[in-house]
Amino acid sequence: MGGMTVSDERDMEKAALRGEPSYVWRAGQQRRLEMILQAAGERVRGSILENGCGVGMYVERLSRSGGRVFGLEYDFERTREAGALSPFIINAAGENLPYPSGSFDLILSHEVLEHVADDRLAVAEMVRVLKPGGRAVIFVPNRGYPFETHGIFWRGKYHFGNKPLVNYLPRAWRDRLAPHVRVYSGTDLQKLFVGLPVEFVQRTVVFGAYDNIIARFGGFGKTLRAVLQALEKTPLNGLGLSHLWVIEKKQG
Repeated sequence: MGGMTVSDERDMEKAALRGEPSYVWRAGQQRRLEMILQAAGERVRGSILENGCGVGMYVERLSRSGGRVFGLEYDFERTREAGALSPFIINAAGENLPYPSGSFDLILSHEVLEHVADDRLAVAEMVRVLKPGGRAVIFVPNRGYPFETHGIFWRGKYHFGNKPLVNYLPRAWRDRLAPHVRVYSGTDLQKLFVGLPVEFVQRTVVFGAYDNIIARFGGFGKTLRAVLQALEKTPLNGLGLSHLWVIEKKQG
């Protein structure tokens, strides 16, 4: 087999800097959609923004609930692909949302904040464009998870894939191996909301759906998924894959 092409290297660089969006709808995406819908309540029938929409898979699913769904994506190629699913997709950065204040009943930020240039500003912008009483549903990677899922840089080269125990290193060491992506403790995430007019509706940690393991190992993978997801209701949820926070903008 031949080596990597220039196009392959560009794709790897994009995956490192901006993450990989969902391209195939599987159990993991469906489970998270159900969490989003539960957190949203009646807001899902209002004006919705997916802030960092990738190729538009959540935009398309959320549209089925009757709301008007907008998508914002930083990467131009992904914006164009998402635009095939919805006419309300724009190419812009999350730190400067091109919408008036108080525009949305619901905002979804799905594994995006770890990639933006300024996560504090991106959070403040989401709060700004929420209506009073509107909610933001936010997923970000959990530092307590035993694997860094975004790969690492080692000796000048990017190594894609799940890397064990990287997130347990001292912060300075961890950030040298993974300078391209943030990881959050609960305290890290809390700091992003200091001084903002929000209330916290839900703050938890969730495990993944492990669809790739199930596809490869069948029954073993399903058992692993069941066991790990059961841990979400125990103190061991701190080992989960992602934080799930739901915040609501205060009235007045």
